[in-house]
Amino acid sequence: MRLLVTRRMTEAAERAMTARFDTTIRQDAAPLAVADARAALRDFDAIIPTLGDAFTAEAFAGRGLRTRLVANFGAGFNHIDVDAARAAGVVVTNTPGVVTDATADIAMTLILATARRAGEGERILRAGGWEGWQPTQMLGRHVTGGIVGIVGMGRIGKAIAARCHLGFGMRVVFHNRSRVSALDIPAMQLADIDALLAVADFVVLAVPGGAGTRHMIGAAELARMRHDAFLINISRGDVVDEAALVRALAAGQIAGAGLDVYEHEPRMPEALRAMENVTLLPHLGTATAETRTAMALRAMANVVALDEGREPPDRVA
Repeated sequence: MRLLVTRRMTEAAERAMTARFDTTIRQDAAPLAVADARAALRDFDAIIPTLGDAFTAEAFAGRGLRTRLVANFGAGFNHIDVDAARAAGVVVTNTPGVVTDATADIAMTLILATARRAGEGERILRAGGWEGWQPTQMLGRHVTGGIVGIVGMGRIGKAIAARCHLGFGMRVVFHNRSRVSALDIPAMQLADIDALLAVADFVVLAVPGGAGTRHMIGAAELARMRHDAFLINISRGDVVDEAALVRALAAGQIAGAGLDVYEHEPRMPEALRAMENVTLLPHLGTATAETRTAMALRAMANVVALDEGREPPDRVA
């Protein structure tokens, strides 16, 4: 079985894949363009793609597809046109569960770093600008006991909620498209996102990407947030209208933002780079060796299932 892995993986993951399949591991760090994805679908039995690889409707169109499975490396799969894949007879899977804890940890990193001005403080220190401790130096926002509003209460949202409540005594409110029950911590589900935006000290976005959530947070939603509130995004960059966010931050409409993802990553507005009340991370959500290996092996498990004639366990299309 011919397998294409579109980016380098951890050593443990690559060793497992090459031992099991006729594996080609692409060395280029750039995402697959549409033409490359189209060619890959005609050359390999299975593909393990990653974020940004352009498996669009155009890539799946036409005859001669050899690929039977696109086993995405990651829980989010909005870079894959699942309807086009389904129409072409190609199974699509993802890697749920294994990304939960690492991504929730990054959400907490962004909450704390943004509220306590950690990035700004480090930059001052590294630049030699610190003149010593003062009672009013770099006063930030207290996190413990605050209100966290989580948009999207799936696995990651629940893990963030648990950390906020159990670790920092925060009150948890959330908005979700469907009713959520059997939570392990006290949390209040709000009927609409506007109600959440009006009360939360920290608004955390934990929704899947895709057309249904694109620009979920735009100018109108940012205007409904409290002036002393922070926006935290660990979902997908295009969930936020980035231009509207820049305007809201520049106008002092909200207190700050913590971002791990960007609308046009790796590009971002220069205005965001210049803002001291914004914490910027280079998409580190799942970036631990343990998690990235687990993600790769989870994707591989779906390929193994297909090769053995079983139903891939993480099928999304």
